[in-house]
Amino acid sequence: MAAPETRMAAVVYNPIKVDLDTLRSTVDAAAEAAGWSASRWYETSEDDPGEGMTRQALEDGADVVLAAGGDGTVRAVAQGLRDSGVPLALLPSGTGNLLARNLNLTLGNLEDSVATAFEGTDREIDLGIVEVRRPDQSRDRLVFLVMAGIGLDAQMIENTDSDLKKRVGWLAYVDAIRKSLRGDNNVRLRFQLDGAPPRNLRVHTLMIGNCGSLPANILLLPEAAVDDGLFDIVALRPQGLFGWVQIWVKIVWENGVLRRSTVGRKLLNGLSREVRALSYLKGKEIILRPDEPTIFELDGDTFGEASAIKAFVDPLALTVKIPQAEAERLPAAERTELGATPAEQAELPPEVTSISPEDATEPETPIGTPVAEGTAG
Repeated sequence: MAAPETRMAAVVYNPIKVDLDTLRSTVDAAAEAAGWSASRWYETSEDDPGEGMTRQALEDGADVVLAAGGDGTVRAVAQGLRDSGVPLALLPSGTGNLLARNLNLTLGNLEDSVATAFEGTDREIDLGIVEVRRPDQSRDRLVFLVMAGIGLDAQMIENTDSDLKKRVGWLAYVDAIRKSLRGDNNVRLRFQLDGAPPRNLRVHTLMIGNCGSLPANILLLPEAAVDDGLFDIVALRPQGLFGWVQIWVKIVWENGVLRRSTVGRKLLNGLSREVRALSYLKGKEIILRPDEPTIFELDGDTFGEASAIKAFVDPLALTVKIPQAEAERLPAAERTELGATPAEQAELPPEVTSISPEDATEPETPIGTPVAEGTAG
């Protein structure tokens, strides 16, 4: 490790999201206090939200990369840092801050966040990798930190008014949900989990989680751990208003309220019941082939349409800076090679049906063929 006076921090920042003068003065003061050399600055652009700048920072010898921007900036920086060993430091901005929330990091305190970049401890976490085949047969490989999704989830993000989001934050999604609920919102797809036989599924939303929490205290995936080598996957399949009520009770009340206290967890042991509108699975790899090209999202941003998606876990592929005080509050999950067992797959609801070998045949090159890293938008 380089001596403190020769160590250098890189700041990859979205100029729309940050107060650059305040950010510069705060980072410069922290670097000087830590005995580091002058930091280098890399501005993102509309064409490159941060991956190219991050790779340049690595070439320039950065010892830590600070991501200053929204979730899109953080995701792009993480893509550039994948498997490099150089830590990512989060300077939360924007409306989501999804990874920061899941790591219990400070929101809204720039000085504390910057101090963590220079004085914090390193934490290794998993990355989600998606290989995407487009309707025109082109391919992309992208990373995600928190969640990937198709269906109503992605449509909602696609329909969100960016100007309204700037003014009212997450309330803008209420209007987007209204737009997205028009018409037939079902996505029909084939999926294959951890090499098990392919199955048919019809869903409103399917989400693949590396972490479990969303804004507004929503714990969507209560068993998700950021370093367990597994995805937690949820399929939302409501039938009418009652199905949506079941989902609300399960996610907002049981997961978001009861599971967060010892007393609540004891109550759940005796009262919680599985609901048909919500199905959970775990696995290391999932392949999705929708009947028609569908929009997909990664960490709250849409990335166009996909005709096939392969998502897999890259275990402990990203190093993140966290405060020293948080080191013991985020223990490494027990490593496991278990994914979706045959018994778990057999317990899927009747709507999830097996596919004959003939129907499962993929005429084109199978998704999963190595493709170039990219930041497709």
